[in-house]
Amino acid sequence: MPEAQVRDVARLAGVSPATVSNAMNHPDKVSPATRDRVHAAIAELGFVRNSAAHQLRRGTNRAVGMVVLDVANPFFTDVARGVEDGLVGHDRPLILGNSGQDPTRESAYLDLFEEQRVSGLLVTPVGDTLARLRRLRDRGTSVVLVDRRVGVKEFSSVTVDDRRGGRLATEHLLGLGRTRIAFVGGPPRLNQVRHRLEAARAAVEAHGSGEVRYVETATMDAAAGRDGAERLLDLARRERPDAIFAANDLVALGVLQALTRARLSVPDDIAIVGFDDIDFAASAAIPLTSVRQPAVDMGRAAATRLLEIIDDPSSSVVHTVMEPELVVRDSTAGR
Repeated sequence: MPEAQVRDVARLAGVSPATVSNAMNHPDKVSPATRDRVHAAIAELGFVRNSAAHQLRRGTNRAVGMVVLDVANPFFTDVARGVEDGLVGHDRPLILGNSGQDPTRESAYLDLFEEQRVSGLLVTPVGDTLARLRRLRDRGTSVVLVDRRVGVKEFSSVTVDDRRGGRLATEHLLGLGRTRIAFVGGPPRLNQVRHRLEAARAAVEAHGSGEVRYVETATMDAAAGRDGAERLLDLARRERPDAIFAANDLVALGVLQALTRARLSVPDDIAIVGFDDIDFAASAAIPLTSVRQPAVDMGRAAATRLLEIIDDPSSSVVHTVMEPELVVRDSTAGR
């Protein structure tokens, strides 16, 4: 059965299509009796308004788009939850896209949001997106970066201090006497990975002894962590690390699985530190020491900043940097 159209509602209610439109969009222009007839016809026919088409005809779309690196990572789920909290009461529905750390998928979502003319975009870039983001902004879409800063003079951002987080993790391991540290996870094109790794190396240099071995992985999930750890286990025993700093908690959990399968003791043989402090970190078989990011707060702050820019596109660029916190558990402290 074909979907009901505005003209069908108008015919059943005995009014013109323009009156139906007014009843839905400008009810104050229609008498209560006529408005009631229109809504009764809508209910009887099961008419559903195509809001997207309506907004596109007006040249606007109140929706906000968001592109995250990995929706399977609870950190980004929490960030999205914070964004939703920040948008509540502002009539700004959130449309979530997952780049999966793939620049091609990210580009496809940016194409979609540009076609949909969303009012705002929140994005954690994985590719070289600066030119695309400029084009979106120039066409009227407000942009805020989340968990990354690109083109400092261009776009507002909400991030955590990744370098401080990397330093906290590494100094903790050095303080425990661990000097053969492996950093596992993620391609260096990701700012988060590069900044955490740079901070780890700087902390070791400042300490005056030790080393940081970088074990690069294509992605930042548990499978990548298992693969990285297995590569380390293939090294001669004297070359194996006595500590692993994982780029995020999913990688750290994969590392923990690989070490457990190899019957190595955590933390006695190898200590592990993750990053993000997702819920799974505390409930792992060996609770995971992690650098906590205030994910929900980051999302809420990003949404608030985006709404400010939507209301005033000429407002100044603002960079909000939140502080990480080291949460020590059994994977470094022991039982």
